[in-house]
Amino acid sequence: MENISVFDIFKIGIGPSSSHTMGPWKAVRQCLDEFTAKNDLFSIDSVHVHLFGSLAKTGIGHGTDRAIILGLSGYDPATIDCSKIDNYVEAVSNTKVLNLLGKKNISFDPDKNIIFDHEYQYPFHSNALKVSISHGKGSVYEDIFYSIGGGFVVKGPTDSGHGENVRLPFPVSHGDELIQWCKQEKCDISSIVMENERAWRTEEEIDRKLDEILTVMRDSIYRGCHTPGILPGGLNVKRRAPEQNIRLIRGLPYKNPEEWISLIRYGRHSFGETLDWVSCFALAVNEENAAFGRVVTAPTNGAAGVVPAVLMYYLCFNDNVTNNDLKRFLLVAGEIGSIFKKGATISAAMGGCMAEIGVSSAMAAAALTEVQGGTPEKALMAAEIAMEHHLGLTCDPVGGLVQIPCIERNAMGAMKAITAAQIALASDPDYARVSLDDVVKTMWHTAEDMNSKYKETAEGGLAVNIPVSLPNC
Repeated sequence: MENISVFDIFKIGIGPSSSHTMGPWKAVRQCLDEFTAKNDLFSIDSVHVHLFGSLAKTGIGHGTDRAIILGLSGYDPATIDCSKIDNYVEAVSNTKVLNLLGKKNISFDPDKNIIFDHEYQYPFHSNALKVSISHGKGSVYEDIFYSIGGGFVVKGPTDSGHGENVRLPFPVSHGDELIQWCKQEKCDISSIVMENERAWRTEEEIDRKLDEILTVMRDSIYRGCHTPGILPGGLNVKRRAPEQNIRLIRGLPYKNPEEWISLIRYGRHSFGETLDWVSCFALAVNEENAAFGRVVTAPTNGAAGVVPAVLMYYLCFNDNVTNNDLKRFLLVAGEIGSIFKKGATISAAMGGCMAEIGVSSAMAAAALTEVQGGTPEKALMAAEIAMEHHLGLTCDPVGGLVQIPCIERNAMGAMKAITAAQIALASDPDYARVSLDDVVKTMWHTAEDMNSKYKETAEGGLAVNIPVSLPNC
């Protein structure tokens, strides 16, 4: 059984794509680490990276080339100064020299050393890349990696992509197993997940990492609500969250995220304004994501706005919310994400946008249901409802950019999550005709049947009906 930690689902990184940016970034760094474990870094003469399938077709718009440069240079997506990314990349492009892992200069022309193969696709997964390292006297070291969504990188079907598995007290692959553990232990979902997390790390480490995730989510919303301008990439998409924030906050003064959140929490809002705030939260995160800002995969970058938006909705528009409640929210959401990864996919290149927005909406719906007092059965019912109404959602990014329709879809996913939670809380799961496991299975079958042009290739849907002239179109 594949064991997935909450912190495998929630990763801190930068936009715009977990599979096309963070995955290749991680892959080239992993390849260098594996090479240098047996060879001398200073023996390297050159590095070439070949991109295939979806990585090639939408790689420019998703910043795959930039991620490869940064990964080879030794930067960490969780800690890199996002404001300096353009400078780092431009320096390599202008000088044609790359400082490998910050230790050795090699000749590197991004236009020649990064090869986009639009024709070939490896059978295991659409997101494949091959790293070729020339070293010594004509020797070549090569390896193939697959970026399977959510920042997970594997070398094949038997590779989990997230390190060594551990023995969990309550292993879960399906929703019905999770319910059985909750019944046996007479507890909620977050308690089961917390016990499993203790198999990987101490409770203090878990709390610290959850606080880090919460902080990055909050900060991505705040930055997105206070950074006006036009998103990069050539579509000239205007950021909308800042103007929406100005309208909704009504000129009230604040100096930091804490004061801003307090104004929202303790203000009086109409039903329409509450909905506007939820949209604003989601738009803010994904506008940050599209601008190569720092976000949390939830479970992917393209869907990074749904969980934070619903989390912020819960914090701002519900009474007596504690920090522990917010952590319980993340634990439940992470577990639902892992169930979808195990039983289907969280990769848009494999399952279209239902694998991203659909899964994130299900995660948020289940989490919101538990923290609002719902039973485990109702939480899973909410997850099922949210995904059921995302089945078949295609991934058709205009210009290969994570902007249209991706940013708005996060707002819609957040709304569906809240609605799904409300329906589940008012329902009796004993009378439900569709289970979470049914919808996970259906999602995977739908993904298998879906035409490949609707799987993050920019070759179908809106991507071919919106007239643009970008380098990757």
